[in-house]
This record gives sequence, structure tokens and C-alpha cells, in this order.
Amino acid sequence: MNVKQVSPNPQQLDSQTGNSYVEVTTDSPVTSTDVVPRHATEIGHSSIEPEFALRYEPEAIAAYYSRRPFQVIGRIFAVLLPCFSFAFGLWWDKQWGRSLKMQQRRAVQLRELLTQLGPAYIKIGQALSTRPDLVPPGYLEELTQLQDQLPPFDNAIAYRFIQEELGQTPEEIYAELSANPIAAASLGQVYKGKLKTGEDVAVKVQRPDLRDRITIDLYIIRRLAAWANKTFKRIRSNLVDILDEFGYRIFEEMDYVQEGENAERFTEYYGYLPDIYIPKIYWEYTQRRVLTMEWITGTKLTQVEAIRAQGIDAQHIIEVGVQCSLRQLLENGFFHADPHPGNLLATPDGKLAYLDFGMMSEIKPAQRYGLIEAIVHLVNRDFDSLAQDYVKLEFLTPDTDLTPIVPAFAKVFNAALGASVSELNIKSITDELSNLMYEYPFRVPAYYALIIRSLVTLEGIAIRIEPDFKVLSAAYPYVAKRLLIDPAPELRASLKDLLFKEGTFRWNRLENLLRNARGNQDYDFNIVLNQMIDFLSSERGAFIRDRLVDEIVKSVDAVSRNTLHAVTSRLRDTFDRVPLGNRLAMAIHETPGASSEQQQTLEHIKRIWGILQETRGFDPAQLIPQLTQVLTKPETQKIGQQLASQLTQKAIARLLRELLITPEDNYSNGYKPDARDRLVLPPAKV
Repeated sequence: MNVKQVSPNPQQLDSQTGNSYVEVTTDSPVTSTDVVPRHATEIGHSSIEPEFALRYEPEAIAAYYSRRPFQVIGRIFAVLLPCFSFAFGLWWDKQWGRSLKMQQRRAVQLRELLTQLGPAYIKIGQALSTRPDLVPPGYLEELTQLQDQLPPFDNAIAYRFIQEELGQTPEEIYAELSANPIAAASLGQVYKGKLKTGEDVAVKVQRPDLRDRITIDLYIIRRLAAWANKTFKRIRSNLVDILDEFGYRIFEEMDYVQEGENAERFTEYYGYLPDIYIPKIYWEYTQRRVLTMEWITGTKLTQVEAIRAQGIDAQHIIEVGVQCSLRQLLENGFFHADPHPGNLLATPDGKLAYLDFGMMSEIKPAQRYGLIEAIVHLVNRDFDSLAQDYVKLEFLTPDTDLTPIVPAFAKVFNAALGASVSELNIKSITDELSNLMYEYPFRVPAYYALIIRSLVTLEGIAIRIEPDFKVLSAAYPYVAKRLLIDPAPELRASLKDLLFKEGTFRWNRLENLLRNARGNQDYDFNIVLNQMIDFLSSERGAFIRDRLVDEIVKSVDAVSRNTLHAVTSRLRDTFDRVPLGNRLAMAIHETPGASSEQQQTLEHIKRIWGILQETRGFDPAQLIPQLTQVLTKPETQKIGQQLASQLTQKAIARLLRELLITPEDNYSNGYKPDARDRLVLPPAKV
């Protein structure tokens, strides 16, 4: 069967979606001689020695290139000379006051320079292409081309790789295959094809000699990193470890079998989310240098107008991406470390599709919980606890003196936080942290570099769609939900620290948590109610349970302190006319005997009640059956017994005081009962 080919006309763009599309024009067969030219017998095979051809082995790479100094020196000059030439051009433009006039030309030169230097430098350009807050618009447009519009390599090489990896020529595998790649990125290029069973597929083929170019760059940069660590004592982070982490991931990215496994694991963790789409991997047509996956039709997230023209809410799409990234970083720990716009598409039905799973990474449970705690403490300006979080996250050693660091946190983050969490973004945090790195003994852990890269890239995409978008503001509802329902001991301890200060319950913090958590799509009143009851009744929840019972007793005692008859009679007159949600408010406002602190507590309870009414899953008609079911639980009865016991003790104490205290004692409400109204115990007989 013939392989249908695209005409060699330049790539066309779908005006509605912004997608490249394939137009079949001929039925010319592709033969073996077309696919495997005689001169290409060694094309694409790495000259690197076998021990580190498939895995990143920094010691083996160092040993290999230490025996090839001229090759290394040649590469250094190949990188430095064009970089110096470009930097000199920028300086010259500035000297003559024509920086703005020459911006477009310099932007093209930078894109061409990074392309020429190879995959490692292209990835730097990809990262910059997502930061409109850092890069001028002219540069941004050019750097965006590095995502999937790089110069392609020869089709003959690509067809050869397909035959070598899959054991058959392209026409034996695919019913259709585009004659030219529809996208070319740093590590490979993509063809659109159709399987003989009818499925549309994307066929990704790796670039030739990829490992040779990447390994020599990693070797040179690693040597520079080691030199910088030894020379500049103020650099406390282990730059070599950070670079090695990147090296391990980029070598994994060069193995398409690993990428396919990553895609399936990603599907297992996140494929159930309603607004996330992950393409299927066709394993029978996938090997180390060739990947065949489901074809996805969609629009890049940076093409905002094209997305909106299809009736898709672009901001909702980015919020979906933020929520999914939070799950990756804080829930399962398996996260996409390279979410640039070339890897993310908005599908016609309004879903967010992930395309590339080459560069993935993992974060350990302790680090995940540490990040959640740090976010909570940052938002609530608890800088003492924030300093401890940085020790847990390995930014500071356990023996670090935190005394001067806490006020430094307060100084820089109070300015960054502004009036509310909605004003805070990832860039402001990283900028402020950078200022602290040189003054105090901070070090950046290797795992953290890829996390920041992922978050900063995502935030950059979000800013392109909505300039005022704040990732942390969108993230906090998820964090609040996790704090309220996650049973992990680390988060329960964090919840305790958040809600209590010096033994006093902070109702305003609970109110803030509930208000934020209700904005998360997975937050449900019934789930929260059951999980909170289970936790409060457990041994781990003893601290919160005991103090929460104390606070409830104080509040109930405040409501019942004065003449209950006066309050209930007034309520009785309006009972039939007042909705259930307003009765609590009446009770609060008509409690004259409560202190100002107790009055504030009751106001918080009123607002919490209002928040619960607006929470997903709250149904007044079902509330009584739900409460009945909850009250029948042994755990709830334990809490009820504590409440009843303390309230009874309060009532008895008040009764005794009323009976025994003399009429001359003062009353808080100014009322002094007549002695005839009092019961006086008879004197004891001698």
C-alpha cells in the first residue's frame, strides 16, 4: 500500500484553530531506497561509548571528554564566539540609542543563535518564551518558534530511524504519513499519520546525533558549575547537583519508550479529571527513537484569540492547568517538568490536552507536604513556621540559626504579599528569595529547580492569557481543601498550627479556609463533614477536639448567659417568619451578656454558617438526616459527651453562684436582684 504524502508546499495553518494540518495530494510510493540512502548507513548513531549512551552517567561522560580536550575546546569556542558577537550587538545598539529600532532584528538573531547552539540552549529559549513579564514582545514572538517550529532534519534520516526501530518501512506500517514534519522541536520532529486500522496518529522521530551534542554541552556546563561552586563562596547551592538533575531528565526525554511509560502513568494519575485529555500510546509502533501516539486536534494556549473564537473560556483552561499542576506537585508527586505552550493544547471541546511526556520528575511525600505547609504559613504570614519549613525542604540545614532569618522573611514577604494573597505570584516569591540567598545560608535543592521551572513556565502561559492572573491565588483553594480533608499527620499538624495560637482557637483562620476551599471543584460539604468528624474523634485529633470543644462551650455559654426567656420569647414571635439561616444571626445580635471577644466568636460562627450554606453538597432539606446520621456515630457521641459534660459543669457553677453569692455583688448587666428574690441557704447548725 502506498503512503499518502503531503505536497512540499510550506506548512499551512488552520485559521480557526491555529493548528498545522495535512493536505494529501499525491499517492507516490516510498521505497526502501528512498528511505535508506546508501550514504546514511551511520547517520544518527551516537559516537558516545555504550556505558552512557542510554543513561546520564556524569562520571563516564567526564572520563570520555577528558581524553578529547580539542573537541571540548572547539565546542567552547563554537558557543562563546556567537554569544559574544550577539552581546556586542546589544551593547552597540544601546550606545547609539537604537535598541528599540533593532529589537526585531536582534530577536531573530537570538532565535537563530539558540537554534544553532543546539538542544540544551533551545530549552533555555523555550523557557524564556513563556515569560512576557521578563522578555520584550519582539523577542517573545521569535522565541515562541523554538517550541515547535525549528528547522527539521532530512526526511530520509527520519524514515531510516522508523525502519531501524520498528523493523518495517514507513509504508508497511502507516496507511498515510505526511511528507514533511508538521512540527520540529529541540529533540525530535513530528509527522501526522494514519494507521492501517484507521486511527490518526502523531509519529515523533528523534533528531540524529542528539546525545553527542547534549552530552558535550552538559559536560562543559557541569565543569563551569563546579568551578563556580569552588570560586564563589556565596553560591551555597550545589550547582552540579542541579545540573545533574536536569541531565538525568533530559536523557530520559531522549528515550521514547520512557516517554510512553510516563504518558501512561500520567493518565493513571490525572486522566480521570473531566477537563484533562491525555493521548493514547500505540506501543506496537513505539521504540527508543520513534513514538507513535494518538493525534490530538487543538490550539496552543498562547493563541488566545483563536481559542476564544471557538467559544472556549481561555481563563478556565489555564485554571484547569493550575489545578492539575497542583495535583502533580502536591498530591501524587509525579509532575510535568516542561509545560511550555508547544506541549499544551486547548481541544475543541474545551479540554486541556498534554502532548509531551519526555521531561517528567518526582517529588517525595515529605517535600510535597512541606510545600503545602510553606504555602499556608506564607499566606498567613507565620514566618517562624515558614523558616522551619525551609529546613524541612532542605533549603537550610538543621543547625542553621533561624533567629535573623525570621525577621528577614517578614520584611521581604510582607512587601511581596501586599494586601492579600491575590496580589502574590510565583515570580515575586522567587525574586524575594533570590535576595535572601546571598545574605543567609540558603541553598537550592536539586529537586526544587525543576519545580520552579514548571511553575514559572505555567505562570508565564497564564499571564499571556490573563495579565492579572495569579497562580497562588488560584492554588490556595486547593491547598485549603487539602488541609481540611487530607488525613496525613503532617497536614493535620499544619492545620493545628494554623487554627491555634498559644492555645486560642482562631476562628478567622477557619473561616478563611472554608471560604477558599469551597472554590475548589473537588470540595464537597458531605465529604468534609464526615472526614472532619472522623479526624476529630481520632487520637490524632485530640488536641484540636479538646480545644474546639472549649471554644464551643464558651460560645454556647455566652449565648445562654442572660435570661433565656427574654431571647426565646422574642424568637418565638418571629419563628415562623424567619428563615433557618437567619435565626443564628438573631441569637448572636440579641446576646447582651457576651463579652466583645465572645461576640466576635459568634460573628465568625455566623459567617461560617453562611459559607457552609454556599458550599457544594450543602442541602438544608437533607441537613437534619445528615446530622442524625453523624450524631449516631460513636465518635460524634464522644464529642457530644465532652460538650454536655462541660456545659453541665458551667450550668451547675452558675446555679451555685446565683444561690450563694451575696446580693451586694455586682452584675455585669447592671441589674441587682432584690434580696427577697434570692434563695439563701440556712445557717449551719453549731
